[in-house]
Amino acid sequence: MAQPYQICKRCVTDTTDPGVTFDEQGICSSCRRYEEVRSQRGYRKGISEKELEHTVRVMKENSRDLPYDCLIGVSGGVDSAYMLYLAHQLGLRILAVHVDSGWNTEVAEENIRRMCEKLGIKLHVWTMDWPTMKELQRAYMLSGVANLDVPQDHLFCSAVFETARKYHIRYILNGSNIATEGAAPPFSLQHSYRDTWHIRSIYKKHGRGMRLDQYPFLSLREAWFGLKGVTKINLLDMVPYSKKEAIEVLSREFGWQYYGGKHYESILTRYLQGVCQPRMFGFDKRRFHLSCLIMNGEMTREEALAELETPTYPVEQQQADEKYILEKLEIDPGEWQQILSAPPTPDDAYFSQQKLFNAVRKVLGKERLDAIRKKLYSVK
Repeated sequence: MAQPYQICKRCVTDTTDPGVTFDEQGICSSCRRYEEVRSQRGYRKGISEKELEHTVRVMKENSRDLPYDCLIGVSGGVDSAYMLYLAHQLGLRILAVHVDSGWNTEVAEENIRRMCEKLGIKLHVWTMDWPTMKELQRAYMLSGVANLDVPQDHLFCSAVFETARKYHIRYILNGSNIATEGAAPPFSLQHSYRDTWHIRSIYKKHGRGMRLDQYPFLSLREAWFGLKGVTKINLLDMVPYSKKEAIEVLSREFGWQYYGGKHYESILTRYLQGVCQPRMFGFDKRRFHLSCLIMNGEMTREEALAELETPTYPVEQQQADEKYILEKLEIDPGEWQQILSAPPTPDDAYFSQQKLFNAVRKVLGKERLDAIRKKLYSVK
């Protein structure tokens, strides 16, 4: 039985996300989790400055015999762009990596080019074999699952790992941050991008038989615990990060341009978040992103509610994106409309690693598992 509609009294999270709960004060579980995690791992004045100084010093010391101190994956979006700027300000020797999955916007490419040229940072472009990417993404579009961006997200992670191996880099700076992205993934129906078994199962059912030898799948160990010998660092959690202030700095220093929405630097992601999820699942991902900005003090609840009354992005652009994507993936428009209107397919309709991961978590316990991850992602 569906729960009655409810919206958080602090942010704009509501029951369109089936995993959300509310306390007696009407505050949602996402808000409470945000508060808890930010107090533990987010920016804390007087503490984070020392943590940042120590982290940078150790990175430089441990990489002094290597050509680079760190690797940063850049998408052209605000978080990775500001992290690139910040890392340069800290005097780190950076290798920037951009993964071209075939869906770049011109704005994103120009943002990356301008920044790397002005900062004198080497840019390594990892270009995915398009026939392989097309077949895998096409299979996902036909699958009916909620997280249609998995082929891109899995690729981004794996390509960054491969590049770190190639250049013997010990530290990967990750743009994920608590301030503007919260402490829990948005939309609880989405399956993890890390699950190789799930990807192969979906492709086996909906693919057209092409071998995926060119696609860089993560190993089980890499997917859940990271790349051996490499530490991932969420640098933006060590500074008082503000999306609004970051955009102002990037625009002033590099002529950086905003692309209209969270992750909208990708044509495909823009369409999946702005059109597919609202139509197929009744979930507007902007609710999560705007809620984080409310919690970070960057906008009011009233401003967020007003933005949610507007289209996710211009309808004319949505129609153009749909036409472009369907033609590029060789999907019949009539079949696609049927998929958009059909009941969603549950993730467990496909084989996955989730039962294995749940068993490991049960044996180790959540606290021990979190401790292992924290150890892997902390500088020594």
